[in-house]
Amino acid sequence: MTAEQAPLGRVVRALADDPGIVGVLGRREAVVAVPEAARPLALATLAVESTRRPVVVAVPTPTEAERIRSDLALYLGDDAVALFPAWETLPFERISPNVETMGRRLEVLWRLRDPATSPQVVVASARALVQRLGPGASELEPIVVGVGDQIDIDEMARALVDAGYRREPQVEHRGNFAIRGSIVDVFPSTEDAPIRIDLWGDEVDRLTEFSVSDQRSTIARSEVAIHAAREVVASNEIAEHAAQLVATQPWGREQWERLSDGEFFDGMESWLPWLVETDDVLIDHLADDGLVVLVEPRRLRDRAGDIIAEEADLARTLARTWGAIGADDGDDDFPRLHLPFDRILTGTNAPVWTMTVAPEGPDVGVVAATGWESPLGDPPPLVNQLNRLIGDGYRIVVGADGSGTAPRLAVVLAEAGVHLPVVD
Repeated sequence: MTAEQAPLGRVVRALADDPGIVGVLGRREAVVAVPEAARPLALATLAVESTRRPVVVAVPTPTEAERIRSDLALYLGDDAVALFPAWETLPFERISPNVETMGRRLEVLWRLRDPATSPQVVVASARALVQRLGPGASELEPIVVGVGDQIDIDEMARALVDAGYRREPQVEHRGNFAIRGSIVDVFPSTEDAPIRIDLWGDEVDRLTEFSVSDQRSTIARSEVAIHAAREVVASNEIAEHAAQLVATQPWGREQWERLSDGEFFDGMESWLPWLVETDDVLIDHLADDGLVVLVEPRRLRDRAGDIIAEEADLARTLARTWGAIGADDGDDDFPRLHLPFDRILTGTNAPVWTMTVAPEGPDVGVVAATGWESPLGDPPPLVNQLNRLIGDGYRIVVGADGSGTAPRLAVVLAEAGVHLPVVD
């Protein structure tokens, strides 16, 4: 889906000539002030009007990242906007992150490697930006299966296990796979439904989604990309590193031995800081022809600082609990999962733009916008605002959740004196 085909794709062009937008295009460093109400539209317009791809949008919190990603998809199309999520787990917590979270992160890194598959926009929170990546995470390839492909079912099973998938009698959750005769069922980490691979001999005869509840096939597929279900996957590099840790960090012998044996276990990702020697983060994989937009940079920096401080407090406590006492603070031997905010921009030569809520100087470009009044009251202030804007010559676009909601919304507005046509 292109921006023009997106639900609100045509609205993007309406802001293209705004002085605040035009003033930052083509610059390596720029600041633009955009009220929060207009932030998604302004970001979508910058992504369309800029010649740079992809655009990494950095926001302070995971909730804001999810909301911005959802809003941008309405302007640019769902496939054009990717969320790079942060782990939901705390540093050193012996619980694995959600399988979908890890899969989405690996999918974004994989897409960034090729301009043909790269999303137009990647949205990430401060936590996602400052988190170190797993060893070799940016190099992991998905298992791609298409109708007509020749595959060996035993090799397929080994590849799925190596990618962190768990073999079960029946597939019920992401990260599961099952084999029944010539049928391979797998629930990819990034898919909304599990996939059934029907083989005729060694050839893929049919690919379908199927229902978890009744296991019946539903929607036919021509191809599926199965991304890894874990960010820390079995490799010689990890096994060798873990084996060395048995001698140098004996307090963690149980975990190091399990990792060196290539074992998958819940919470293994919490040991990632000990298994990587590089400070690899998302923006390191942004090409020079990309673009970074820092939304509310002061809040971004403050949030990143809070994350670093939280991890340091946990390290001090756990170093004593686990018997891994280093120097006076007791945490010097603990490598960190998160890096300082100043580090995240050092690995790319892409331009960096800043988006603030209000102008912080006379030379800062501004996208003028106001929020909406309350829909409550008799008459609702929102209705008065709509009538006033229509009277002033503004074009009004009211979005609805679905095609069934739009006609009802038009009727309600008409009863309040606001007459708007319904557009498919």
